[in-house]
Amino acid sequence: MKDNPAMPAAPDFDEVIDRFGTHCSKWDAMEPIYGVPAADGIAMWVADMDFRPPQVVQAALEKMTAHGVYGYFGDDSDYKSAIRWWMQTRHGWTVEPEWIFTTHGLVNGTALCVDAFTAPGDGVVLMTPVYHAFARVIKAAGREVVECQLAQTEAGYGMDFAAWDAQMTGREKMMILCSPHNPGGRVWTGEELAGVADFCRRHDLILVSDEIHHDLVFGGAKHQVMAVAEPDLKDRLVMMTAATKTFNIAGSHTGNVIIEDADLRARFAARMMALGISPNSFGMEMVTAAYSPEGAAWVDACVAYIDGNRQIFDDGIATIPGLRSMPLQATYLAWVDSADTGMPVAEFNDRVMKTARIAANVGATFGAGGESYLRFNLATPRARVVEAVARLKAAFSDLQ
Repeated sequence: MKDNPAMPAAPDFDEVIDRFGTHCSKWDAMEPIYGVPAADGIAMWVADMDFRPPQVVQAALEKMTAHGVYGYFGDDSDYKSAIRWWMQTRHGWTVEPEWIFTTHGLVNGTALCVDAFTAPGDGVVLMTPVYHAFARVIKAAGREVVECQLAQTEAGYGMDFAAWDAQMTGREKMMILCSPHNPGGRVWTGEELAGVADFCRRHDLILVSDEIHHDLVFGGAKHQVMAVAEPDLKDRLVMMTAATKTFNIAGSHTGNVIIEDADLRARFAARMMALGISPNSFGMEMVTAAYSPEGAAWVDACVAYIDGNRQIFDDGIATIPGLRSMPLQATYLAWVDSADTGMPVAEFNDRVMKTARIAANVGATFGAGGESYLRFNLATPRARVVEAVARLKAAFSDLQ
């Protein structure tokens, strides 16, 4: 049977694409930031993939360049319809068009939420260790970062609400939830999400739920959208989603802040207007194309491929005494702990970066509880993951 020429080719995630010299932060900045040589280093730090996005996204960009006029974007009805279709089809979440605000990515979305819903000196609660950009924008805005440290459990990280209750002073005005969790890879259960909702009610906090990794979930785990899990929380809930992690289009800097409550929407809209925030046409076209049946098929194939990489990486880490990779339910980011080796954190980092020549994110940048960890990006061709495992085994061979 001949292939249907109208069908897109299967994605080739094994293809090694040279990203050096393309203004790629992950590869071009690896040596100046981490000292990992460009000649033979492996970049496993910045959270973008080394894969091309689905062909439907490339086709949308080619259509734009063929037209050749790059004016202001207007009529976002198709764009919002694509978002609504994706959220309903993939997540069982009904979103209305007027709830959707488009920001320059979700770091920008986080900063806008901090600006719109808190004042200088207010506390913003983070469950640490957590994505480092949250603390960066909170501090830059003159707010206080309140670190509520996650508990260690057999399943990975857990929530310790009793301990966190004791930390609250009344100055806290917002909590940011990372769901699924980066860097721990946890998919929070319905019970845990209910606990977060109750915590926010007890302490009168606006909850910003960053769900950028919600499409990258492995078999056996089920992500629950906070707006669906806790519908009665809508008067204090701000949802953040994006296609950028899902489809490897982070350079488009296009994210969505989705707010059901009219009062919260009005406050957020006022800050968007005051700061002159408007979307770029390239990001809008890419997201519209990606949130489609073809995009969905690509994501399913990508998640299956990354899950294979995860298994190879975790199996390799398990052979190195004292190293432990946290069970990964979602994201493509492995979180590896060196505490049981007994070696100083600086030595662990040096063995990975100087001896194994792998650039990985330093755990301390993710906040309290991350000090003994490194974060490794597994969204790369499998041959690189195999090579990284071999280098790590060699770098820690004296432990075996």
